[in-house]
Amino acid sequence: MSEIPLLSIEGLTLGYNKTNAVKGISLEVREGTVVTLIGANGAGKTTVLRGISGLLRPRAGSIRLHGRDIGGMAPHRIAGLGIVQVPEGRQVFANMSIDENLRMGAWLLSDKAEEARRRDMVLTRFPRLAERLGQTAGLLSGGEQQMLAMGRALMADPRLLLLDEPSMGLAPLFVEEIFRIVEALKAEGRTILLVEQNAQAALDVADEAYVLQSGLIELSGPAAAVAGDQKVAQAYLGG
Repeated sequence: MSEIPLLSIEGLTLGYNKTNAVKGISLEVREGTVVTLIGANGAGKTTVLRGISGLLRPRAGSIRLHGRDIGGMAPHRIAGLGIVQVPEGRQVFANMSIDENLRMGAWLLSDKAEEARRRDMVLTRFPRLAERLGQTAGLLSGGEQQMLAMGRALMADPRLLLLDEPSMGLAPLFVEEIFRIVEALKAEGRTILLVEQNAQAALDVADEAYVLQSGLIELSGPAAAVAGDQKVAQAYLGG
């Protein structure tokens, strides 16, 4: 494993209008690991992902991908470097078919044979999607749309996969399925930064964890150690 983190954030400040939602945080994501960012609603978790993706320009601090500063870079350039986000609320193209949605995930790829290979891998992972490729995405259930959003992201073969609240609003069986998929991706060596309100499930799957509160990192460390912290247990794990 490389000594240089795949993603390194130092002193990052992000905000909207005159308000800073993220206040000088630092974190690392090493290649081949799952890192989770947990916290209450409004803590700034999604804002962090928006900053990494280029949707928000940093007001201070740095964002580095394997040592290269990407802070303030255009979103399409960041995507081209291999950072791909599955947004909160799925945001599939509702009027397009499942197949068309998947192909949108490979929009930067010119090699059609490689696109077909990735598509086959995604459909093997998500057999529900394979069964109804021509169906309009907007007619899928919430859980199926989440699978489609993840499949679309995997079509880009990301170096770093950003997952924003993948279990939000899903039935319990789909929540279990989504986290089984995250486990499988981890086993394959995928690098994932996971933002999730289901703290217990997130800590169970993650290698490292950061607790964000009011835009500040309150606690960080190995996920098992963070899960064992009394304040975390009381605030997020029902302990």
